[in-house]
Amino acid sequence: MVIVNPDYTINSSQVNFYTETGHAYLYGPSTIKGKASTVYCERGFYDTRNDYGHFVKKSRIDYNNRTVTGDSLYFNRVTNFASATNNIVVTDTINNSIIKGHYAEVFRDKDSVFITKRAVAISLQEADSVYIHADTLMVTGPEDNRIVRGFRDVRLFKSDLSGRCDSIHTRQSTGLTKMIKKPVLWSGKSQITGDSIHLQSNVETEKLDSLRVFYNAFIVDKDTIHDGYNQIKGKELIGLFKDNELNKVKIDKNVENLLYVSNESDELVGINKGTSSKLEITFNNGDIAIIKPIGNPKDETIPPDELPENARRLRGFNWRGEEQLNSVDDLFMGKPKPVLTKIQGLPLPLQEEDFFDENNSSQINENSRLKDKKLIDKKEDQQLIGKKK
Repeated sequence: MVIVNPDYTINSSQVNFYTETGHAYLYGPSTIKGKASTVYCERGFYDTRNDYGHFVKKSRIDYNNRTVTGDSLYFNRVTNFASATNNIVVTDTINNSIIKGHYAEVFRDKDSVFITKRAVAISLQEADSVYIHADTLMVTGPEDNRIVRGFRDVRLFKSDLSGRCDSIHTRQSTGLTKMIKKPVLWSGKSQITGDSIHLQSNVETEKLDSLRVFYNAFIVDKDTIHDGYNQIKGKELIGLFKDNELNKVKIDKNVENLLYVSNESDELVGINKGTSSKLEITFNNGDIAIIKPIGNPKDETIPPDELPENARRLRGFNWRGEEQLNSVDDLFMGKPKPVLTKIQGLPLPLQEEDFFDENNSSQINENSRLKDKKLIDKKEDQQLIGKKK
């Protein structure tokens, strides 16, 4: 069956259309195709007077090189607004990215997507995908300048890097990611913290290029042999990556270090404490290989028995190893599974109580803002109803 409107066309294997209300009930593979978007479902309802609808069972909305899928979709053509509930996937084919969650709102005119309930943004890369989880994610901007924002309990993971912070801001066109408020990164065996951390990726190769830590930069490397912590701190830090691994680090201003010193037999011979204006670190396979103090270096190596445990921590030391993400599953570590909204059946006309299968529980959001309306037939309704050829 086909319903033709100047702004869109409804095409369905079965349609019940009521001219007095302008309501269309869709069953089986169905599409509502307009100039700016296409809706697909296998069970749905559309109000042709007010241009909104509910869609369930394999429901999907395609617009602006994006696809939104979910157990339940609501779409308003007048306001260009859509919402989705449960098992949502938003695919951006231009930027090779996916957003997942269990509640989403889409504002097409503002080119924005809001998603929550186990929200995850995935940047699909050839070598290694990047995952960002937050309590709430917002994706805004046109396709050539997408911005991803995460709020509250942000977690970042890729195979060779992970991190946490309170909020995050990523601009895909520049490759710059800003980690804000209590940020922490783990690269190899090193933990990096500071007031804020910026990660810079190469837009063309999609590989990590560098990182910057602003104020209170602190690197901690756990010494597993002696159950201690190698520590280096300073005001600012610049790190350079090679093949997505941290290769060199430069720490600037008021540098302090505390390092465990071992002999060839891995016996602890002392703990080195020092200061300098600057310090350079070279990494090898994730381990600290070379440390080079620069500018008025002063240091001393203290025998282990002369330095008590409470003196083996630099001011500001905070080991957060228990928070480290070691796999994609750790994005939700310590969080309860979300309680999904119960999806109820679509409202049906009284004379069509058995139009849909009553035993199928996957239908529309019980908290939908939509209310049934008593509509009066309008003379200007000019839908043309005909059989599909």
